[in-house]
Amino acid sequence: MTGQLKKLTANYDEPDLHRMEVYERLGGYGSARKAALDMTQEEVLDQLEASGLRGRGGAGFSMGKKASFIPEGTMEKYLCCNADESEPGAFKDRVLMQRNPHQLIEGCIIGAIAAQATRAFIFIRGEYETQAKMLDAAVTEAYEKGYLGSGIFGSQTDLELVVHRGQGAYICGEESALLDALEGKRGNPRLKPPFPANQGLYQGPTLINNVETLCNTPAIIEHGPEWFAAMGVDKSTGTKMVSVSGNVQRAGNFEVELGIPVREIIYGLAGGPPEGRDLKCFFPGGSSAPVLTKEHLDLPFTYEAMAEAGSMLGTASMIVVDDSQPIVPLALNLAGFYRHESCGKCVPCREGTNWTVHMLERIDQGDATPMDLEIMAEVQTNIIGNCLCVLGDSMAMPIGSMIKHFRGEFEQHIEAARAARDREHIRAFSAGELAAAGEAGPA
Repeated sequence: MTGQLKKLTANYDEPDLHRMEVYERLGGYGSARKAALDMTQEEVLDQLEASGLRGRGGAGFSMGKKASFIPEGTMEKYLCCNADESEPGAFKDRVLMQRNPHQLIEGCIIGAIAAQATRAFIFIRGEYETQAKMLDAAVTEAYEKGYLGSGIFGSQTDLELVVHRGQGAYICGEESALLDALEGKRGNPRLKPPFPANQGLYQGPTLINNVETLCNTPAIIEHGPEWFAAMGVDKSTGTKMVSVSGNVQRAGNFEVELGIPVREIIYGLAGGPPEGRDLKCFFPGGSSAPVLTKEHLDLPFTYEAMAEAGSMLGTASMIVVDDSQPIVPLALNLAGFYRHESCGKCVPCREGTNWTVHMLERIDQGDATPMDLEIMAEVQTNIIGNCLCVLGDSMAMPIGSMIKHFRGEFEQHIEAARAARDREHIRAFSAGELAAAGEAGPA
């Protein structure tokens, strides 16, 4: 199991794929038409669940199971596509929307049918201006063809779809904060339960899925759940878009079959670290994933294997760090990001991220002691699982893993920074003494 396996991105080299006529010529909207005209809602739901498709936005929860939680009834139901791709290291959804916006729209239609939703929203990151414009144009084409609106594809199913631009807040990638932002409120996470499936957007049952997750659904309906489940390993079925960045020779997006060895992704597809450098660590699933080291290179890239190793597959946004990068500045930069992006609603995240930044600054300046590392590691464990959402965990998990794997380097950094500071103090003191002696003149 090596190299790329282009299923989701099979037609991405086709010129003008973003246009309706090209997408339809390649079979586009055939699956949505099939779901609307030839299948019941239960059949669509069953096929998605049988495929084993798991959420590609980070949590890895079964899409079909999630859609099955939507209650029956005549109340207004919603589908929300989370396109607020703000995780450091993640850039796959941007490519999916830009290269093939109709694929996402078709996925939204299928997802809405599975959830019996009549209103759908694509919440897109505010900085993705080009992608938002392309989605708007594609949505207009879909309305003109009768694939959106009243009686889609000539069926009894209605679906209205809106592209909604966010304002650049990382916290809106959390599903309940996304709902608040859609409602015109400040993007803050909600207390759960109730969960969005029961009480989500405008208090109605809501299915929330990531861009890549929804983009996989047309192929599942076209080829059948067995086709999708045959790819991958065990409960990690299908292919996965992996965004590789950092200290590699060929950064980019690669579609791979789940179960491929991590080494093949980093050294095979991405070319490995630059010449003369060695791998130090890597984040398997974006900056919020605990770091792994060289000893984990031969693990299969699956949800289960990454979890067993103490990390997570997450968004599959793999950030590679080579041995030229010191660990303390890396940790400080990461903690600073999450402190800045914290909404401040809950104490463990608001105070924990701020305190961690200050502690890392003490380490960087040589003011800390090895005991401070113990305290900092303990604080990270106290943050995890005690926040309203996973933003606090997203800082605590990687910081904790860095202390675990690179404690010796943290201690060396403290000693080196302290020694450098002391030398500077001695130099400044000596310079001051000489200046004072010169002003006093000879005795």
